[in-house]
Amino acid sequence: MRRIYSEPQPNEGRRVLVDRLWPRGISKDDDAFDEWLKAIAPSSQLRIWYGHRAERNAEFAQRYRYELQNDARAEALDQLRAWRREGPVTLLTASRDVEISHLPILVSVLTGGE
Repeated sequence: MRRIYSEPQPNEGRRVLVDRLWPRGISKDDDAFDEWLKAIAPSSQLRIWYGHRAERNAEFAQRYRYELQNDARAEALDQLRAWRREGPVTLLTASRDVEISHLPILVSVLTGGE
C-alpha cells in the first residue's frame, strides 16, 4: 500500500491505482502506475460519507466490504487476485493517510482476512 505520489520502488511489482477519481497533479501521460482499477474503489456515496474520519472507520470498513460483493467490484477483486498470483502488487491511492483509506480493508479482503 502506497500513495500514488510516492516514488516507485524496485520490488513493488505491478502498481495498481484503486481510486475512483483521477489523482490531482498526475498527468495522464505519467507512468506513475501500471493499471487503474477504479471499479474496486468505494462508491462515491460511501467515500463522501466517510470523509476519512477515523471515528467512522469501523462502519466504513463494514460498508466497503459489503460493496466489494457487488458484481463490478467482485470482478475487479478477481482481477487483483489474478495479478497477485503473477507477482507482487502494490495498491495505490491519492489519499493523504493510507492507513485510514480503503486500502487496508482491500488488502485484508485480498489476503483472506475478510
